[in-house]
Amino acid sequence: MVHVLVVDESPERAEILRDGLRRAGHEVTASLSSPLALLKTIEELQPEVIVIDTESPSRDVLEHLVMVSRHTPRPVVMFATDGAPEKIREAVRAGVSAYVVDGLDPARVKTIVDVAVAHFEDFQNLREQLAQANLRLSERKLVERAKGVLMKTRGLDEEAAYSLLRKFAMDRKLKLSEAARQVIDAADLLGA
Repeated sequence: MVHVLVVDESPERAEILRDGLRRAGHEVTASLSSPLALLKTIEELQPEVIVIDTESPSRDVLEHLVMVSRHTPRPVVMFATDGAPEKIREAVRAGVSAYVVDGLDPARVKTIVDVAVAHFEDFQNLREQLAQANLRLSERKLVERAKGVLMKTRGLDEEAAYSLLRKFAMDRKLKLSEAARQVIDAADLLGA
């Protein structure tokens, strides 16, 4: 069972949406008529999915979704009547996992939510892989810079500088990048 937060300005459409979600086996944890309390409600109730039904995603809705994506990322399904390509792009950039135009069919809600969750999980996985790759790259740059400092200040070749840096890290039980940061900081302090 997936816990869902519904956001819909229209009480009638919200009830259709809640009914479709319940029939699909999901639990509707809350229903908001405005995105103003979106971030606070997500933090309080911890829904697994957000479903928004709107004529066209307003600037307020999109800004709130950007905040959600930054602070408490969740799969977001948006049902809208506006199928303009620029609106779809804006919504996806704001964190929408599935943008469905004129498709509020209660029989399809489960599949749409499942697809949005899968898409969100894949995207989060890619985001994590990118963050890890960037971290490894920045650590590698630190090591290269520290080797350069050691080569310059101690007159070592690259292999000897690397060995010295590794020994320094091992002796102090530091990661190689942490040792590199200390070497760079010391060189900066001493003006080397």
